[in-house]
Amino acid sequence: MPSNRIPKLRCPICKKPATAGSPDFPFCSERCRSIDLGKWATGAYVIPSTETDEIEDAVRPQGSDDEDDN
Repeated sequence: MPSNRIPKLRCPICKKPATAGSPDFPFCSERCRSIDLGKWATGAYVIPSTETDEIEDAVRPQGSDDEDDN
């Protein structure tokens, strides 16, 4: 028999209960939503990618070093 239980939804920032119908979902409040946005903006969250290194190598001129020849 299938269960009719509603899963407990928790805010990913503060772990308080979050309401699925809330405009702030999956967060419990505008505050937690803003904290999460700030983490993305400051680089606290990153999505790993191996393509970044390949693109940087392709863009960097050959024989170019980060050091000055002075």
